[in-house]
Amino acid sequence: MKKVSTPGGYAAVWLFALFDMPNNTKNERKEYTKFRKILISSGFSMLQYSVYVIYFQSEDASISTQKLIEARLPSCGQVRLLLVTDKQFGKQKVFFGKNEALPEIPLPQILLF
Repeated sequence: MKKVSTPGGYAAVWLFALFDMPNNTKNERKEYTKFRKILISSGFSMLQYSVYVIYFQSEDASISTQKLIEARLPSCGQVRLLLVTDKQFGKQKVFFGKNEALPEIPLPQILLF
């Protein structure tokens, strides 16, 4: 990550958890639900089905959450963890139907108002 003049020394980041898990059987649905609850209890918010995101002030601050998710991976399916800088996240285009919307605002900024 590129160093910038922030308190942590690194650019703020968004950590994405993207996953694709089977949920045909009762046990698979249970494991899917358990993994979702792990993400939510770790502070992630759902962007879309199977796409969750959490904001951190720096890449370093995200490491413990990444390790927690890695330690609690489901036994089947695919999970990807992706770091995106706040600047990159802000450049996304969001559409609801044909209407453009604004991207999410980091929770710490919401709490300031």
